[in-house]
This record gives sequence, C-alpha cells and structure tokens, in this order.
Amino acid sequence: MPFPPHDGGAIAMYDVAAGLAAAGHRVTVLAINTPKHFQSEAVLSHLPGVRLVTVPVDTSLSPVKALKNLLVGTVPYNVERFISPAVEARLVELLRTEQFDVVQVEGTFVAWYVDVIKRENPKLPVVLRAHNVEYTIWQMLAEGEANPLKRLYLRHLARGLKKFEEDFLPRFDAVAAITEPDQRRLRALGCPEPVVFVPAGVDLTRFQRNPALQAKPRTLFMIGSLNWLPNLEGLDWFLTNVWPQAHEQLPELELHIAGKDTPARLHSLSKRNVVVHGFVESAAEFMQQYDVMIVPLLSGGGMRIKIIEGMALGKCIISTGLGSEGIFVRNGFDIVLGDEPSAWVEFLRRYYHGELDQQAIGQEAARTIARLYDNRRVIEGFLDLYSIAQSRAQLAPRA
Repeated sequence: MPFPPHDGGAIAMYDVAAGLAAAGHRVTVLAINTPKHFQSEAVLSHLPGVRLVTVPVDTSLSPVKALKNLLVGTVPYNVERFISPAVEARLVELLRTEQFDVVQVEGTFVAWYVDVIKRENPKLPVVLRAHNVEYTIWQMLAEGEANPLKRLYLRHLARGLKKFEEDFLPRFDAVAAITEPDQRRLRALGCPEPVVFVPAGVDLTRFQRNPALQAKPRTLFMIGSLNWLPNLEGLDWFLTNVWPQAHEQLPELELHIAGKDTPARLHSLSKRNVVVHGFVESAAEFMQQYDVMIVPLLSGGGMRIKIIEGMALGKCIISTGLGSEGIFVRNGFDIVLGDEPSAWVEFLRRYYHGELDQQAIGQEAARTIARLYDNRRVIEGFLDLYSIAQSRAQLAPRA
C-alpha cells in the first residue's frame, strides 16, 4: 500500500505513481490492504490520473502458519503471506477487462504474481522494481544473531528467499534495481538484461525547508520504520556501543528516536537524554527540529529513503558504510561515514565541540539530492525501462 508515505517502500511507490501521473500517464495501483494499515480506496484521490484498487488480505505473522510453512512450505513464509486467491482474482479481472501498457511489480514479496500476469497476457511487459535483494538482508541478520535457534531460522528464511529470487526474478521482462550494488546482485541471481539502476527519488516539493523551524543544538535524531529488523539492529548497536561513551563525554548531547511501530521496549527505554517519540505525523518537520541524523545500519539492502529525505532537507548525516550503500555520496563532503564505535564517538565529539562543520556538509547533501535524485529524473528512468521491456515482451510466444 503506497499510502500514507511514511516508510521507505510506501514513499518509493507513492512517488512513482504520482510522478507517472504528473507526466501525463494513467496509473492503476492494485494494492494488498492489510488490517494493520487498512486504507480507504479514496486515499489517492488527490492524485489526478491515479486509481487505487485494494484487496483486503490478512498478512499478519502467525506462529502456526510459520511452523506449517517450515514443514511443508513451497515458498518462503515471507512470500507466502502475500499470496492471496482474492488478489489473484482481482488481478485477472483487471487484465481481462482493461488495457494496460505495462505492469510494474513492487518487490520480491509479490513477485509470485508474475506468472499470473504472463498466463493472462504473455506479451504484456512486466517490470520488477526490486526494493531489495531480500535474501541478502536475512543472511546478514542471521550472521548478527546471537541466539542459536533464531540464527538457524533466519538462515532457513535466507536460503528459501534466495531460491525463490533465483526462480522468479528472471521471469520478468526487465528489472529496476534501486542501487548499483543491488544491480550487480540481481545479475548474479540470473536476471537477464535489462537490469537497470533506477534509484528512488524524492519529490522535492514535499521536502522544502521551513525557515520557521530551527534545529535544537547538540541533538541527534534517528527516524525509520522500527518494525524493520535492520533498523532495530542498528539502533541497538548504537545504544550499546556508541551512546554510553558519547553521553559520558558529551553530557548535553541528546538523541531523539522516531518511527512507526516502535516496540514497547523502546518506549520504556530509560536512558538519560534519549527521547523516544514513536510515530510522528511529519518526518520533514521532525527532521528539522533536530540537528544531525544518524543511520547506524549493519544489515540491509536497497536504498535508505530516509537518507535521501534527510539530505534533501540539508541535514548532516552520520552513517555506517552500509547505511549509505548505493547512494552517490562522498565521505566528509556531503555525508560522514564510519563503521567502528570509536569512529562514531569521535564524529560526535567533533560535532559537539563545533569542529564538524555540519552545516556545510548538509548544504552539499541538499545539492547532491537536487542534482541526482529529483523524482522527475527517476520517472524518466522508468519510462526508458518500460520502452525496453515492451520490445522484449513482444518477442514472447503467444499463449
């Protein structure tokens, strides 16, 4: 579901639908409507040219279904949750009653539907937008997991996802990789060309700086979906390995944490100068209230949309190397990168004592985004890819 655009996946989908419509195209969005984030079909009515079609599906995690999948499942449980006869039926109905120029499938977890589309119309081009190469995320999470049973299960999920991605992703006519490292990984999985790098963009009109909002000095902030395991893993790493030293040496430094689905254990966190806000309605306003953004990511793939948004707002960002993977940045110029806790403590010390020049780094970050990640450029990339996919799909044999 691309609305509300609060997390990276929803933002990426929303901006593409809105951008295509703004370029004069008609867009139908078929979305799985889950109980947790249920939306009316009218929520995209403010976007002329975009129609939202929803199908209610309960994708909630179920220990019983997970155990059954572990014993007899044919696809990974992460994928099985999104396979729905009702979605398949609605998709078939749309394909049989309306004309489409191209179908774009958003992410591995719904890649199973490529066979449904090709069965109905083999010559209709189908493009995958790979938000991540999913199996690599679960491999990294398994490597970092201390609990042996959890590590075993995470490895099982990673193996299943790799097999699924090797089987299904090459069935698309074209693939849009969200980062260049993911582009290389998708080719290694066997995806035939074109596998094109099309980054996530940002609608710069949505991220204009508000001069009335001034960042509080000596503050850090982290914002991201806190139901995503890599974000939680990175935050826990920061709170355990960086924050104790930083707080001891820099007693006025504050950390502000925000994100949807914040776990109860974080809400009850009792650390001096650490404020847990939970979900915030406006990410842009939250980012402008505090000074330096941190992205302590240790696992994951794809592109961190929140980094793009923070840079668009002129924020200085301190990140791990993995956190900035796939984004065209230069360490010390438009971002600050480090992987060791001692390096992070040093960055924070320099910031605290006015030696980091975070304002100049933030200004360069905003210029980088305006030059490379404007959503209009991203839409041009998709339109080029659709043209290539159409040529390739025409070569497919008729059913």
